[in-house]
Amino acid sequence: MQISCWKAGRSRDHASPFRQNAPVRVSHALVFPASLCVCGSHGCCLAAGAGSGRKDFEEDPRAQGARGHRRSVSRGSYQLQAQMNRAVYDERPPGSLVPTSVAEASRAMAGDTTLSENYAFAGMHHIFDQHVDSAVPRLQFANDDKHLLACCSLDGTLSIMTLSPPPPTVKVTLKGHAGPVTDFAWSLSNDIIVSTSKDGTLRIWNTEDGRCIREVADPEGSELLCCTFQPMNNNLTVVGNSKHHLQVVNISTGKKVKGGSSKLTGRVLSLSFDAPGRILWAGDDRGSIFSFLFDMATGKLTKAKRLVVNEGSPISSISARSWISREARDPSLLVNACVNKLLLYRVVDNEGTLQLKRSFPIQHGSQPLHSIFCPLMSFRQGACVVTGSEDACVYFFDVERNTKAIVNKLQGHSGPVLDVSFNCDESLLASSDATGMVIIWRREQK
Repeated sequence: MQISCWKAGRSRDHASPFRQNAPVRVSHALVFPASLCVCGSHGCCLAAGAGSGRKDFEEDPRAQGARGHRRSVSRGSYQLQAQMNRAVYDERPPGSLVPTSVAEASRAMAGDTTLSENYAFAGMHHIFDQHVDSAVPRLQFANDDKHLLACCSLDGTLSIMTLSPPPPTVKVTLKGHAGPVTDFAWSLSNDIIVSTSKDGTLRIWNTEDGRCIREVADPEGSELLCCTFQPMNNNLTVVGNSKHHLQVVNISTGKKVKGGSSKLTGRVLSLSFDAPGRILWAGDDRGSIFSFLFDMATGKLTKAKRLVVNEGSPISSISARSWISREARDPSLLVNACVNKLLLYRVVDNEGTLQLKRSFPIQHGSQPLHSIFCPLMSFRQGACVVTGSEDACVYFFDVERNTKAIVNKLQGHSGPVLDVSFNCDESLLASSDATGMVIIWRREQK
């Protein structure tokens, strides 16, 4: 059943389901056959919610990160950028923009609209319920695409949906996993999806016809819990498993990369690269975030730093961003960690050392929640992040606002909201929940 064009505030009695990042250049050191090429060369609010007061920055000694294996790596670019940004950031008046040369131009381009006005939503554009009764832990719009969306489900399948031309439909269902699908990722050119499952396999899918191109079994026979593409070389995928191991896999051969493995302190739940693909962060179910240096030539991983966010609290989501906004250029990491807060960290050096910048209150005690940075660099005062919550709401927070940080709150799900994703121009937001519902929200047109 599919329900279209719901308006904000409409009674749930009418809706039966309620009963229950600019493309980057790709390096091709490892070559695909034409049938498996991912490089693209072959064509290859409802209403604003009440805000909550900002807490002081939480300076925990552990937030500085503990040195792991020593390496003689230049700390220049991240450290210098972070120091310069921080000096300007700390001197400015509360709520003001970092005074760059383009700040006034940015204000003019924004048309004097606030973040609250910018992220106001007209209501539900569409509801997908093909996975109803099985949680949808991940969903993601295709890269630089307005209308192509995919999600994975604990029912063992993935769906690729198209939102235009109307009506929105399920384009293809990816079937083959023998267990719950835990994570997936789009290739840069959107012709390939990789997925992980508790059946212990990594699968590579053709997104046009839904064919499984290759299946790669975990050599330890363990559950695979997360995956991500190497942003500068989509032949390489990093996979995390339930036996605490991290592994780089060449998906064109199905083989592990020599030197591309490491071990964490717990089950590997979340992964994120920085934009250049030089630093990988991995989170586990023991509350630790590890940073790794990635060798672009060989695929080798070198453990660099470890941060204990909160002992025993699973790190369910990590999202990296080079800049928060055009006026606040802090390399940052957004983290969900089952501590009833959404955490925002600064990246302070080239080894991925993290320093807590601030936190936002949400309900998050046990579910695998995820969050995102809004994809467009904001021309407005402030910058926005979006997260799911266990209270069945979607929250928008302004990371630059000292008080009343909640910009908007979307209500409509009937269970914990597990993941959120914006399309490339932020005209549509998708959210998924623990009951299997996927809601597409349409932003108000100004």
